[in-house]
Amino acid sequence: MDVKAAGAKAKKVGLRIAIAVPILLVVGIVAYTFVTLNFAYSSGERVGFVQKMSKKGWVCHTDEGELAMVNMAGQQPQMFFFTVRDDAVMKKIESFEGHRVALSYEEHRGVPLSCFGDTSYFVVDARKLE
Repeated sequence: MDVKAAGAKAKKVGLRIAIAVPILLVVGIVAYTFVTLNFAYSSGERVGFVQKMSKKGWVCHTDEGELAMVNMAGQQPQMFFFTVRDDAVMKKIESFEGHRVALSYEEHRGVPLSCFGDTSYFVVDARKLE
């Protein structure tokens, strides 16, 4: 193998690496995002009064809310900040504003972009308590 052939082979290998690395990087980011959004770290339920619902964001609009959780009358409420991804659940929560509600949520840690929500708590269902 002469110098000219070795240089051409090295150029070919370098070009393949230059193309493969960005493609693998994008595929890795997409796979990581898919995993963080589809597998919950934890799930549970919080009970309280919905204080605020809003749509936030410049480019990616997300539905965000606040739930005031009060243990005993006269105490300062603890705030639970959450994100709603489903419009049907959002409408359900809005119809319960001012009433005591139970929000079922899933926690998704490590979601890479705020386009999916400002918090790691995603509400999946809501029910009104009497």
